[in-house]
Amino acid sequence: MTGRELVAALHGGRRVYGTCITAPSPRWPGVAKGLGLDFVFIDTEHVAQDRERVAWMCGAFRGLGIAPVVRIPEPDPYQACMVFDAGAEGVIAPYVETAAQVRALAGAAKLRPLKGKRLADRLSAVGGASLPREEERGARRPRPHSEALEPELESYLAERNAGSALIVNIESTPAIAALDEILAVPGLDAVLIGPHDLTCSLGIPEQYRHPRFDEAVRTIVRKARAAGVGAGIHYWLGTDQEISWAKDGLNLLIHSTDSVLFAGALRADLATVKAALEGSAAGGTPDESRL
Repeated sequence: MTGRELVAALHGGRRVYGTCITAPSPRWPGVAKGLGLDFVFIDTEHVAQDRERVAWMCGAFRGLGIAPVVRIPEPDPYQACMVFDAGAEGVIAPYVETAAQVRALAGAAKLRPLKGKRLADRLSAVGGASLPREEERGARRPRPHSEALEPELESYLAERNAGSALIVNIESTPAIAALDEILAVPGLDAVLIGPHDLTCSLGIPEQYRHPRFDEAVRTIVRKARAAGVGAGIHYWLGTDQEISWAKDGLNLLIHSTDSVLFAGALRADLATVKAALEGSAAGGTPDESRL
């Protein structure tokens, strides 16, 4: 799947499937190629990945027709530009709670490489507000004031960024309260639920079967799909819930993480072998990721 195909699927309601890849092994992209994945989720918020490694991973997966989607450490448009330059076909911004944050990120995803005063003017023209960093950098590098882009530039930017997906994490009660405004921002392609942080914000930490958590997930999905924006979740705690939410409109499915899947499969196999050879099963439960 290409970035263009990912963007079209998110808005069109077609389901896309991925998983979180943390291992930078050169064997991993080849393994992933045969698994039926549309995209891979590369996390730099909770996983230590340097810039060179992220670029290598993006290039490898992209070359195999699996769209790399990278989560940046904070909702910063400059970091978003950095991972797009590294070859990402989608960016996930964590813990977004305001439409202003989304507008700034949309500038990075959909108007790259505009920067400074010209970008600030363009964002203002579509109802956005520039970030202090944008204004500060623009002041140091003055550009002619122009809210309207030249037709040739407008066409160039649209074509250049057509495959750059913008996804923001919705993982708090303030984000849910501001969801209508967030979903109305032009350039937003999908919202992604962060289960662990959301349960904490709801006051029910790690209670993923709690009715309040389920209601919050379904509210986010319903509103996103009604707005023509993709709705997703990164989940590792039960395919029954993923299936149920997907039947209600969830169309961006990030199933588990390579380390969690490895641990679960190996633990199960070892338990089977030990039970057969030693007459007892291995204990313990998987070390569930909180990504």
